[in-house]
Amino acid sequence: MSAMTLKKLAGTALVFPILCSGVLAQDDMVGNTAYIPDGYRLEAIALPADVPFHATGLDINEAGAVAVATRLGDVWILDADAAAGTPQPGDWQLFAEGLNEPTGLMWEDDGTILVGQKSELTRLVDKDGDGVADDYLNLASDWDFHDNYHEYNFAPVRDGDGNLVGTLNLGHNVPGGYSWGERPVMVSAGGHRGWAYRITPDGDFSFFASGLRSPAGVGVSPDGLVYYTDNQGDWVPTSKLHILEDGAFYGHPSSLRDHPDYSIPILDDMSVEDFAQMSETPVVWIPHQEVANSPGNPEWDTTGGAFGPFEGQIFVGDQTQSNVFRILLETVNGQRQGAVINFANNFQSGNIRLAFHPGGDLWVGQTARGWGAVGSKPFGIERVVWDGETQPFELLDIAMTADGFRLDFTGAVDPASLSASAFSIQQWGYDYSDAYGSDKIDLTSLETRSVDIADDGLSVSIGIDQMPGTVMAIDFSALRSADGRKPSVSKVYYTVNTTM
Repeated sequence: MSAMTLKKLAGTALVFPILCSGVLAQDDMVGNTAYIPDGYRLEAIALPADVPFHATGLDINEAGAVAVATRLGDVWILDADAAAGTPQPGDWQLFAEGLNEPTGLMWEDDGTILVGQKSELTRLVDKDGDGVADDYLNLASDWDFHDNYHEYNFAPVRDGDGNLVGTLNLGHNVPGGYSWGERPVMVSAGGHRGWAYRITPDGDFSFFASGLRSPAGVGVSPDGLVYYTDNQGDWVPTSKLHILEDGAFYGHPSSLRDHPDYSIPILDDMSVEDFAQMSETPVVWIPHQEVANSPGNPEWDTTGGAFGPFEGQIFVGDQTQSNVFRILLETVNGQRQGAVINFANNFQSGNIRLAFHPGGDLWVGQTARGWGAVGSKPFGIERVVWDGETQPFELLDIAMTADGFRLDFTGAVDPASLSASAFSIQQWGYDYSDAYGSDKIDLTSLETRSVDIADDGLSVSIGIDQMPGTVMAIDFSALRSADGRKPSVSKVYYTVNTTM
């Protein structure tokens, strides 16, 4: 971690609205200006009448049937035929009820459904085939639950080795809770809050990583790695994406009270620098409000082009901003890093769960919960649909080069719009501390040294200095396509962990 990130941030900690009833001020959000690529549209899905359908768990099986867990404890099923068409309120089947605020859900190949409720990981079994769960089987409950509203269980996903993986949220204002620092927000009252857990195919349970704060989304990459997003707050200067690895520590000291190598007296004698040196570096930082406030699960586009030109990329929804953004990853010197860029906004509610349908549409589970969202509705489901024909003009990908970056586009760039002055570039770092979020540290504007365009117009290379340990924002709003179009989103944020 660079020295830049260790500087103490002067001033008052940011205030996060907890359990407020209204929507956050529109002026504080990025979502006021609509953006969505050409050829894409949002479609609201009809829901069961008079049901508070806060969709906090979402999965779609290979046949195309949709399963949704709601925050108030229900699981609903939409069959494949209805999901492929225009669903009606009566198409939904109540499959299970009475769960404790589930925040994750997964279909199994045998037709059972796994649900991560606060107190346990549960398997739902329909024994008689009538479309209603008969058995609620406890697969795991090896953590402590203190009846705290913030002690979520985000689960499950299945990694490339067949293990089930979940993440446990820290608590807020839990009696007996421990938090290191002068400005505690999230605490652990013990029982492995702030840890990731694993269940092997043989049923063996273990905790394997610590330091998580509000790890609201877990997802599995096509190569079987488990990624998670964490929400901005104390010890998390801005939201971020990590790969979950054995024995790793991800930055929040509260969870270490359950680590076998530590105790509260040992932790009390440690310093910010000690925790910083232990902490894993994020794969990407997600700039606060410019991209996201409260990101959900990462979802990979494996639709084979049915969703447009973004095959293989990661999509993530944000609960507060009511938007969806993309993550563009690469490996540099054996280390994964990359960029984030907004994709679409103006959704009807807060986006917390994403899943791709076999037909190519991106389904979005939504809730405004207590924090509110830019979208005006308290809950819902929408899907993002590509028309299958229109080629948008957007940034497709970005890759680090030895002296800058190569930007790839979905259509040819007009050379007449291209110059060094067409790019506005800034870089900054973040402060690691117990403050609630961080300002941009050492914010600097950079000059573009050179610009080159490929013969086919699809790639533009820029010469720019790079500094490890920073985020670099590249604004290319002056660029135009060969047919005169502007990209719907024209700023990308690249996390420089290492250089070539």
